[in-house]
Amino acid sequence: MRRAQRLNEILSALVADGSLEVTTLAERFGVSTATARRDLALLEEQRLLARTRGGATTHAAFHDLPVRYKAMQELPQKRRIAAAARQFLNGARVIGVTGGTTLTEFTHLLTDSDDGITVVTNALNIALDLVGNPRIRVLSAGGEARSSSYETVGASAEAFLESINLDVAFVGVDGVDAAAGCTNYDPGGARVNALMCRRARRRVVLADAKKIGRVALATVCDMNDVDVLVTDNTAAPDLVRQIEQRGTRVILA
Repeated sequence: MRRAQRLNEILSALVADGSLEVTTLAERFGVSTATARRDLALLEEQRLLARTRGGATTHAAFHDLPVRYKAMQELPQKRRIAAAARQFLNGARVIGVTGGTTLTEFTHLLTDSDDGITVVTNALNIALDLVGNPRIRVLSAGGEARSSSYETVGASAEAFLESINLDVAFVGVDGVDAAAGCTNYDPGGARVNALMCRRARRRVVLADAKKIGRVALATVCDMNDVDVLVTDNTAAPDLVRQIEQRGTRVILA
């Protein structure tokens, strides 16, 4: 495994577990403890974690894995999810799109959408990607921009969304669990996502299989508020069944 990939996997494990031990990292990746310590030191320099005695924990200012580390992870699955979610554009004139790498892949598929579609988003990178397309009207929420996801959050973003009505909201989250619902690591992002869901007539959540069964810090919505979950075909069947029992349609891409 190349170092760049190993660093990505370390951060993913840190997000999921909250803390890591050097010995655990060395065993998991088949490297020496000295190499594991050097990896942690590099990530600490980038303010992506905080070193502890014998390991590391999430940085005090760190809520989520930065986009630059997430973009290439599970990319084939994310593209399949995006393609499967496209069917729910049919008949929609105004859609909401949150941030995230899977949602970014989804918006790449909007280039051949019908004339007149309006995209409402709080993701700066998605707004910039779409704004040059004359067939798409883009409405972008203002607010405090999060460096980890390029999403705007806070009172300004929430006030903007309060005045918008959506046909469909396409939402990315950090965790999907039958009992806990959809959750995010960042409370500010969770509030914006929750509002995006409330302003929509239909809610479609896009999440790769690693997020199924995961519960993050802040609640976005209950599972029975989600009309459709689009995930990949590696999702655990028992977890999928539990979600379907809540009344959510599950699409496996």
